[in-house]
Amino acid sequence: MTTVESADDQSAEDPTSDDQPVAGPPGGAPPGDDHPGDGPPGGGRSPRRARPVFLVVGVVLAVGLAVGLFTGIGTGSGGGRPVAGAQVPTFSLPRVGGNGTVGVPADGGGGGKPAILLFFASWCGPCQAEVPAVASTYRRQQATGSPLAKVALIGVDASDNNGLKFVRRSGVTFPVGSDREYTVTEGKFAFTGLPEAVFVNRDGAIAAIHEGAITTAQLVAWEHRLLYG
Repeated sequence: MTTVESADDQSAEDPTSDDQPVAGPPGGAPPGDDHPGDGPPGGGRSPRRARPVFLVVGVVLAVGLAVGLFTGIGTGSGGGRPVAGAQVPTFSLPRVGGNGTVGVPADGGGGGKPAILLFFASWCGPCQAEVPAVASTYRRQQATGSPLAKVALIGVDASDNNGLKFVRRSGVTFPVGSDREYTVTEGKFAFTGLPEAVFVNRDGAIAAIHEGAITTAQLVAWEHRLLYG
């Protein structure tokens, strides 16, 4: 099921091309967001990938020990899933394939630059259709100098041994960070399934969180919304 949490009730536009929007449905979400299952073929979400049993046991024991030692002491971590209207969690991850880091706000999602964060993995079924389609739209916008290219697109590849092969096969040219230990996907965003998309305003506030695959029409509609309101 596709769910969108939005920070406002403004209507969004679902353009038929990168620069020519048409009116979208009422309710403040880009076209398609109010229709369960709307998205590329194989829509929906894949559950979080299981970790090895011995690692899970170790984590449980460590957590139990920490609780026993520090009961009643606040950690200040906040925890929980971010919500629309809140500031997007900052993060920095090693770039898939090497050559630096990828993150927020360095690559977008603050400092005057809106961003779309796309969480995916090669083992995620719906991602197999979503990522190549999004990557194709992104490449076209960059090649034609579309104003929509001003919206940063940042990928987060979760717990994936085949991440580099997947992004290359999918034609991805936007920056992708490797989140092999779920430190961002689960630790900062509390996502338990993939794919997920987070839409971030130029001031770093979350505009909406979308569960499930996004279509290219939804991508373009959100780019318009983040740029022009």
